[in-house]
Amino acid sequence: MKNCILIITISLFFNFTGTAQNKKYKVSKPNSEWKKLLTPKQYYVLREAGTERPSSSPLNKNYKKGIYVCAACKTPLYKSEHKYDSRSGWPSFDRAIKENVELDVDYKIGYARTELKCNTCGGHLGHSFNDGPSETTGKRHCINGAALEFIIQ
Repeated sequence: MKNCILIITISLFFNFTGTAQNKKYKVSKPNSEWKKLLTPKQYYVLREAGTERPSSSPLNKNYKKGIYVCAACKTPLYKSEHKYDSRSGWPSFDRAIKENVELDVDYKIGYARTELKCNTCGGHLGHSFNDGPSETTGKRHCINGAALEFIIQ
């Protein structure tokens, strides 16, 4: 009986660790190379799935017209017209550029959350919540500013 419970527990753990963890990405580099290319904060967020402090990113209050790209691989992720002030302390968007942001599930804090990743390099961007603007998608993509670079258009 104890062995049965142990096997079930282990199989559940492996089934709930996320769907994209073993995915092969178009841009793949060893951690040593990512560390050379990214700032320590970018590395922490993008490669270690960290979270920056709220209201610490200058991109949070950026309302210029342009596009937000992945800080690691420069893939276009979000358009400025889909950004809004969620008052959460992080840049927030109601949708991503189709096909460029991957949804995954993470259980790092004990319950399921929808994790957002760059679909090109697998970099951690943030999380998706269902408390966004009801007049658009109802989604809030809560994104770490360190995971992004802004390009004026």
